[in-house]
Amino acid sequence: MPHTVPKLNAFPVFMRVEGQAVVIVGGGEEALAKARLIGQSSASLRIVADRAEPALLAWISENGASRIADTYRSEHLAGAVLVFAATGDEAFDRRIAQDARAKNIPVNAVDRPELCDFFTPALVNRAPVAVAIGTEGAGPVLAQMIRARIDQLLSPSLGPLAALAATFRGAAEKLLPKGNRRRRFWADFFAGSPARAAEAGDLSAAHDAASKLLLSNTAFSGHIALVGAGPGAEDLLTLRAQRLLMEADVIVFDALVPEAVVAMGRRDAERLPVGKRKGCHSKSQSEINALLVSLGREGRRVVRLKSGDPLVFGRAGEEMAALREAGISYEVVPGVTAAFAAAADFELPLTLRGVTSSMVFTTGHDLKGGSLPDWAKLAISGATVAVYMGRTVAADVAGRLIEAGLSPDTAVAVVENASLVGRRRFHGTLADLPSLEARSDLTGPVMTIIGDAVAGANFERSEPLAAHRHNEAVLAAVEGAVS
Repeated sequence: MPHTVPKLNAFPVFMRVEGQAVVIVGGGEEALAKARLIGQSSASLRIVADRAEPALLAWISENGASRIADTYRSEHLAGAVLVFAATGDEAFDRRIAQDARAKNIPVNAVDRPELCDFFTPALVNRAPVAVAIGTEGAGPVLAQMIRARIDQLLSPSLGPLAALAATFRGAAEKLLPKGNRRRRFWADFFAGSPARAAEAGDLSAAHDAASKLLLSNTAFSGHIALVGAGPGAEDLLTLRAQRLLMEADVIVFDALVPEAVVAMGRRDAERLPVGKRKGCHSKSQSEINALLVSLGREGRRVVRLKSGDPLVFGRAGEEMAALREAGISYEVVPGVTAAFAAAADFELPLTLRGVTSSMVFTTGHDLKGGSLPDWAKLAISGATVAVYMGRTVAADVAGRLIEAGLSPDTAVAVVENASLVGRRRFHGTLADLPSLEARSDLTGPVMTIIGDAVAGANFERSEPLAAHRHNEAVLAAVEGAVS
């Protein structure tokens, strides 16, 4: 079922008010709160109040606002671009709202959302940068809580840095072609040496750094980031992965990477699916290598999204070799590999003091050869084994391990779609494992964990594998190995 995006009943905009009249009607605390908010702008503030509390009078005097000390009349709204009804009296506020609408002026009635044409936000002010938080009047306290968190995140130097950026905009548009190079200049401007100088309070040095950055006008080389997309849940991405996705010109992703993770990239980034899942390869590995090299030579910044961790069965070694040979800059960003996510889903300790102190990452396909791989010997000696992509060879895995001496009663945990809301968990023993091959209902990636430490997992929300052991054809491999 497609995800439905909630609809806003109030659409946020930033309205030009420089030199324009904004009228507040009221003389108490409500009027003072709105005066403080609008006073952060360059609007011409007019307060209509025949009687005003001392705090409001002091604020008017200190901030250069004008006051009309007269009984309110609709004529007091003339020429205003916004009106605030802040009298504290519902009938009076309703009358003001009606007068404003009669003059086609948007109106806000304090704490009366049903009378409002617009809502005032909680405001984080880093002029000319502003962050406005609104709740459509439903939760002003919530808006203030969010504002406090955002205020802590944004440096006070952000405003001066943005003002400096405005002075460079024309030159950047003239010297740098539209697209990757210009976007990269601005990314370096706001995250590089100009930003660091502004943070230190040295705007002169920030200007010099920005000029050097612009006038160097060197050709930007491409860069490839091999990024671990994690096991599926988008909130398991690293902060570095998220930042690179927001900076990428191109996102190249495998079929196992969920759309929710790809969607975390910059909205206008080019998205290139390259398949790469069992039985479905839209591009061969050599074609993917060539694509990454080509994009790098074009000067593009690329995020190559790989399910889990790029260095665990992600064939990152081949891609890195191709990029090194071509002289293309690259980096590797680790991700949460599926084994760790599956273990977390089961609350399963992969190592357990007194039981096992080692673990193995492998694929079931390693057992296809004539000789038993070294990891199988480690499993017999007590290591925890995490088997990737092992559903279709489950009988081979179980049969060869039992044949080599691992007990059929060794604990097994299986997870489909680890970390995702729709994950499925199964538990049983090595003797039950071959039943996976008959499970046509398992369409997502399957992770199998085998070992004595698995017995310490939480099996409360998992299904028993033994319930599917009736498939005699699938069990033949195990029975033959044991006999």
